[in-house]
Amino acid sequence: MSSATIESRTPAVRSFHLTFSSAEEVHRGLENAVKALIEAAVEDGTCGIRVTRHEAGTYTVTLDETVPFGETYEDVTA
Repeated sequence: MSSATIESRTPAVRSFHLTFSSAEEVHRGLENAVKALIEAAVEDGTCGIRVTRHEAGTYTVTLDETVPFGETYEDVTA
């Protein structure tokens, strides 16, 4: 089972904090979060998407102005 905490800086969703309890959930959960942020990125038009793995099963997916529009970057902090 996964859970998502949505942090909103504007009326549009700008980031997701995701926690997964199994490896099988990770791919689908991240794919859904990125898909949701693509829509927000298109509306914004100035930023891309950054996916960060903090530890096993814990990720953030955010709109990031340091990522070029139309691109998705991946980071690992742990």
